[in-house]
Amino acid sequence: MIVEGIGVSIGISIGRVFKIENAKLEISPNLIENVDDEINKFHRVVKDVIKDLQELRNKTAKEIDESHAKIFDAHIEFADDPELLEQVEDLIKEKKYNSAYALKEVSESFIELFNSMDDEYLKDRVNDFKDVINKITSYLLGYNNSNIKSINKRVIIVANDLSPSDLAQINKENVVGIITGTGSRTSHIAIMSRSLKIPSIIGVKGIINKVKNNDLIIIDGSKGIIVINPSKKEEEIYIKRKIEYEKKEQIKTTFANKKTLTKDKKHIEIAANIGKVSDLEEAVKVGAEGIGLFRTEFLYMNSSDFPSEEDQYQSYKIVLETMKDKKVVIRTLDIGGDKALKYLKFKKELNPSLGNRAIRYSFSNISIFKTQLRALIRASEYGNLHIMFPMIATIEELKKAKRILKECEKELIKENAIIKPEYKVGMMIEIPSAAILADRFAKEVDFFSIGTNDLIQYTFAADRTNESVSYLYQPLNTSMIRLIKYVVESGHKENIWVGVCGEMASCEKSAPILLGLGVDELSMNSSSILTIRHLMSELTYKRLKKIANDY
Repeated sequence: MIVEGIGVSIGISIGRVFKIENAKLEISPNLIENVDDEINKFHRVVKDVIKDLQELRNKTAKEIDESHAKIFDAHIEFADDPELLEQVEDLIKEKKYNSAYALKEVSESFIELFNSMDDEYLKDRVNDFKDVINKITSYLLGYNNSNIKSINKRVIIVANDLSPSDLAQINKENVVGIITGTGSRTSHIAIMSRSLKIPSIIGVKGIINKVKNNDLIIIDGSKGIIVINPSKKEEEIYIKRKIEYEKKEQIKTTFANKKTLTKDKKHIEIAANIGKVSDLEEAVKVGAEGIGLFRTEFLYMNSSDFPSEEDQYQSYKIVLETMKDKKVVIRTLDIGGDKALKYLKFKKELNPSLGNRAIRYSFSNISIFKTQLRALIRASEYGNLHIMFPMIATIEELKKAKRILKECEKELIKENAIIKPEYKVGMMIEIPSAAILADRFAKEVDFFSIGTNDLIQYTFAADRTNESVSYLYQPLNTSMIRLIKYVVESGHKENIWVGVCGEMASCEKSAPILLGLGVDELSMNSSSILTIRHLMSELTYKRLKKIANDY
């Protein structure tokens, strides 16, 4: 039997099913006799959970990286939330509920509050909250041993859902594949499985009921295909594909630190997307030909307060110095929508993705914007700086951003700061209005970078984090190809370069089309660079143009 899902981590795996079926926690409102003993038990269990979460955090930081480990910082915050703990304690005292039932009552009101908010970031965090509550409840009821830890042979995990805590306990030597019934491309399971390099398919509804333990199963993470109890012939086909895939992966390693060239020696610029200074190591290792997108919001998200001008300056300086004369595109602050700051309370909006975010937030908080622009200008002397404004919708917005940038430059010159005036200024094309007016915008900037993730969701009016409309995530739809083509042609008419820094740049299906349309630079996560560089070496530029023309 063949079923399909969302392939989120590439590769082919063949193995036996190991089902993870979390026990349904039966919580009854039994009354207790000794209130103090129950409260002490509750706090003791919470401390045990926090200790375990801290261990998982350290394990994740060591085996994956610090950014993934920060998932557990949020879990620890939830477990140690004074308001949550106080409300549970009060309920035990007032109603004499057992601690598991008191926690259930309190957590349900918290979840209801989360779900009432129209903030995608908070909606995502409700799953983290549920994970923590389930963990505490399991410990209270005596179910604190995950059977993931007991895996001692090579298996493919099949579960309805897996939490970050589950994933952090996986032994990569024994778990060769993951399938879940739920999840989206941006969920923790998708992000962490890619980092662990475990072939994974998510969003396969009812998969837990379609397989039995020890069933032979094949997963193709690249195509999102699952073959349950394959025939001998099917197994042989996939064994051959797996060998070919692994050979290809090995060949890719030989492309590190080489120029990206097509088969007919046309140079293609492949740059890296980074979110923090520590991401530079991997970018340099694979030979990124520049930084096509530095997402500066992570400097703010990983800080306890707005980072100072000096702190930002030091970060930008390191990136520019490390890349030497290579191009470094640094995007100004892009928060709001699905990106929040723990120290900043955003005003509630009915649709935050279309609200006061990115450049709009910067305009409504000029001092924060100017602090960042001053830091960028000061760092310009250390490399090939390109400043990029996000989510520009109108010509007036672009002119306003440039005007504020010039004000900052004049201030710094008066202060006798050393600056490199030949830094470049560009904008992201991620709103249809900007794409349609690309011919006019091109007269105002030094470069365009197309953010395909947002451009797709705004073009199709479909939230890219919403599973129910995921079918509308259509990067190769004719409407998208036409928009991109027009942006490229408009940029080239004014002699400016055009890059792409969204998911389309790292996709083996869409990257050749983008280059055939005339895109000058593809920027992607460092983990995808060798894949695209190898792909380009097998295609001629003439072939790329033909592929694009076929659309």
